[in-house]
Amino acid sequence: MPTTPPARSPADAVTEGPDIVVAALSARALAAAARRAGRRPAAIDLFADLDTKQLAEPCLRLLAEGLRLESAPLRDALARTELRGLPLVYGAGFEDDPALLARLAEDRPLMGNRPDVVARIKDPFRFATLLDRLGIPHPTVAPALDGSPGDHLRKRIGGSGGAHITPATSGKPQPGWYIQRRVAGHALSVLFLADGDRAVIVGLSRQWTAPTAASPYRYGGAAGPWRCPERWTPTLPAMINRLAAAFELVGLNSADFLVTGSNFHLLEINPRPGATLDVFDRPPLSPLLGLHLDACAGRLPDRLPALPGCRAAAVLYADAPTRIEAGRRWPAWTADRPAAPALIGRGEPVCTVFGEGPSTAAARRDAERRQRELAALAAMEMQ
Repeated sequence: MPTTPPARSPADAVTEGPDIVVAALSARALAAAARRAGRRPAAIDLFADLDTKQLAEPCLRLLAEGLRLESAPLRDALARTELRGLPLVYGAGFEDDPALLARLAEDRPLMGNRPDVVARIKDPFRFATLLDRLGIPHPTVAPALDGSPGDHLRKRIGGSGGAHITPATSGKPQPGWYIQRRVAGHALSVLFLADGDRAVIVGLSRQWTAPTAASPYRYGGAAGPWRCPERWTPTLPAMINRLAAAFELVGLNSADFLVTGSNFHLLEINPRPGATLDVFDRPPLSPLLGLHLDACAGRLPDRLPALPGCRAAAVLYADAPTRIEAGRRWPAWTADRPAAPALIGRGEPVCTVFGEGPSTAAARRDAERRQRELAALAAMEMQ
């Protein structure tokens, strides 16, 4: 197991530079979690948003084709003198290339799941085979469509964010894609800590989509904590424990389910910290990145305190080309604020919007009200 790198005092961080690197498609949430845990992060991602720059030094933006982390630019960024050998916490964007994770782990501690663990989880056929052995229900998967197109989806292996998921049409998909049977139900995500043998649930969240004609399953947001029904209390923690042990998971992970009544279907495991950091990383919980590092080193808390109220984190997408001018003032309930000047294309993410409420439904409504407020302001600025 990797050992937890020691935290440094703020004074040490100023004089000695970063003590940890966070990298993801968007690294802002990881950088914020690192700061809450008393770390001084460097960040590498595809956006270098304003708030990421405020949280991380250096904050490095990678040039890439599409929403993908490219190996060469990433390795060049990590080769900078001040980042050499620093522990790396990775987020979304690495699931489709476990070999890249393995190369990065050659010269620095990897604070998360091993590359071979990521490879097993993100191979849809190996994943399904192990779930069958564990007796955990899941949608069937296949390398090619064999049945009604309306009953199946096409997914990219290692894809994240939902934009890659489309209804399956016909035949065999191109390499790197697979077919999954469509299952009804509402989306539920379980954030948990694991030490390679057992797990502790951090919280449950309800998730939703922001569909378009081309991307009907595009990720829209999440709200939590969602209160676990009593009938699930004996089964859900036991299921998460079996998954943690079977896959030798460590650190923060999430399991995504579709739920109908009392029936679960496990869609996937995200073997790294994800979008619900924004939902759960708040008092009275201890800093989640600190808990992540401890769990990677084999240390799990016996129990975690319950969070008061609910929080939602929703992605605001541009309905039309949107111009972000220098000096724009962003409300305190936004994050992932683009550096200006910038022109955001139709359908691209603008920012993250937070909402609060006594329930997940109320928190989502609050976030969606604020999304409409921002969208109206952006439309006025474009006139």
